[in-house]
Amino acid sequence: MYTLFDGSSHKSLQPLTLTKPVAHLRVGIFTIKEKWEKHLEQQVGIRTKDYLSAKFNGNDKAGGFGISANVLPTSDLVDVISNLENKQLLTYKGKLIAINPLPNSDENLDTYLKDFTQIEYDTEVSTIEHPWDIFRKNDAEIRADFEFVKKEKKRSKHSGIANTLINEKDIFIEEGAKVMGAFLNATDGPIYIAKDAEIMEGCLVRGPFALCEHAGLKMGAKIYGATTVGPYCKVGGELNNVVLQAYSNKGHDGFLGNSVIGEWCNLGADTNCSNLKNNYGNVKVYSYAEGKAIDTGLQFCGLIMGDHSKSGINTMFNTGTVVGVSANIFGGDFPPKYIPSFSWGKEKFKLEKAFEVAERMMSRRNVAFTNEDKKIFEEIFKLH
Repeated sequence: MYTLFDGSSHKSLQPLTLTKPVAHLRVGIFTIKEKWEKHLEQQVGIRTKDYLSAKFNGNDKAGGFGISANVLPTSDLVDVISNLENKQLLTYKGKLIAINPLPNSDENLDTYLKDFTQIEYDTEVSTIEHPWDIFRKNDAEIRADFEFVKKEKKRSKHSGIANTLINEKDIFIEEGAKVMGAFLNATDGPIYIAKDAEIMEGCLVRGPFALCEHAGLKMGAKIYGATTVGPYCKVGGELNNVVLQAYSNKGHDGFLGNSVIGEWCNLGADTNCSNLKNNYGNVKVYSYAEGKAIDTGLQFCGLIMGDHSKSGINTMFNTGTVVGVSANIFGGDFPPKYIPSFSWGKEKFKLEKAFEVAERMMSRRNVAFTNEDKKIFEEIFKLH
C-alpha cells in the first residue's frame, strides 16, 4: 500500500490546498494522485490535515510506503521507492521523499526515524513547492502525462470539422470530443482534447495544451502553452501558461497568464491579470508559509486563486496577486496583491452567504455542497 502525505507542503501550497490535499492538485493533464496511481498501477491513499480527512478519506494508520505528495513521479523514482526495505527512507537534497513503513499520523518523527537508514536519491526530483511551481512545471508534466494518454485513451478516427492541424502526430483528439473550425499547432508541444470536451469555432491553440473532460474553449479563444483547462472548466479570451484545476470559468475576453486558478472559481467578463512588472524585475508573491511576500525568482507570475473565489467584470489583477478561498473581488481599482479568504470587496463575507453561493454554483453542475464541504469552510473561516 502507498500513501501520499501532505507534510509541510500543505502550508506552502496554500491557498490551493486550504480546501484539498496536496495530491489532489492538478499539474499537467492529471492530478498528482492520478499520476502516482498510473505509475504504480494501483490506487494510493491520502494523508492530509484533520479537517480535510473526512471528505478525502484520509489514512492516519501506520504501514505501507509513504510518499511526499508534492513529488512528481518518474519511472525510475517509482522503482527506487518500491524497493525500499523496512526502516529505510529516501531523501533528495536532504528532503524526505519516501519512507517505509509510514508511521501513525500522531507519531513523533524524530523518535520514529532514529533507527532508519537514509538513502539519498542521486537523480533530480521534480517537486511542487509553491503554487507557481504548478504553471512553471506544467510544460514538462503535460508531455509526461501525454504518454499515458496515448497508451490508455482511444483516439478519434477523425479530427473534427474544418480544423487546421499542425504536427498532427502530437495532437490527440479523444473519441467523443468536439472540435470545429479550430487551429491547433502542436509544433512546440502536444495537444490533448479529452472525451466530451469541446473547442468551438475560431479558437487558436498552441501546445503544450490539455483540455480535460467536459471542458470547453469558447469561440475565438487564444491559448498559448503550456496551459491546462481542467475538467468542466469553460474558457474564453487569451490564456498563456495557465492551469485551471476544475469546474472554474473564465468565459469571456480578458488576459490571464502564468496563473493557477482553483476549483469553482468564476472570472467576470474582461477580467485581466498582469503577469510582468513594468520594471521587468522578479515577482514577489504572498506566501502563507512565510506570512509575507517572497521573491518567486520568476519574471512572469500572474494570479493564484483559491477555490470558490470570484471576480466582477473589468477586474484588474496586479502582477503576483494571491486570492484565498471564497473571496468576491470587485471595484474599479486594482485590488490588493493579497486578498484573504472570505473577503467581500473590503468587507468579510458572512459564512452562511458563502455556503449559499457555493451551493448555487455547484448545483449548476449537479454537484452537491455537502456537510463535509461546510465543515472545511468553517475551518478556513476560523483562520481568517
